[in-house]
Amino acid sequence: MMDKNFARTMARYDRWQNQSLIAAADKLTDEERWEERGAFFGSIAETLNHILWDHHVWLARQRGDSASASEIGSRHPYTATPRGWNEYKRARAALDNEIKKWCGTLTESDLSREVEWMRGGNPVRTAFWFNLFHMFNHATHHRGQVHAMLTSAGIDPGSTDLPMLPKDV
Repeated sequence: MMDKNFARTMARYDRWQNQSLIAAADKLTDEERWEERGAFFGSIAETLNHILWDHHVWLARQRGDSASASEIGSRHPYTATPRGWNEYKRARAALDNEIKKWCGTLTESDLSREVEWMRGGNPVRTAFWFNLFHMFNHATHHRGQVHAMLTSAGIDPGSTDLPMLPKDV
């Protein structure tokens, strides 16, 4: 089982990696960020959007806010035209801050409880810690795709190694 210190570390890691990829993606034009690159979600921007969307959904589920989770639905927030990169960056930073603050309030009893959420109209019960672990792991998976797309575009996104996590993130 995950403990509260691991959750807090992963929230910091998540934030650091999101900041690193955004800083790297800032070196591209909007067209380059949305360019089809053969990844699961196609582009750098769409993959980053997916991570943001997924964090919103899992955070709502973990908080027991099924109305928000179903309201979020399956749409990614910044896919409409015009494609608001600056708006996306503000939303990502705000959510990273929210997740970090929220993880700072988690207790061991929070992590050990079960969460009920809906999948395809059916209720699912899973451990809180497991869902949180999934949220961070899933983001790491897709950030790896973004890292590869940026690297192939000639941009160095920097280290992804957890031991390199800055203390001030």
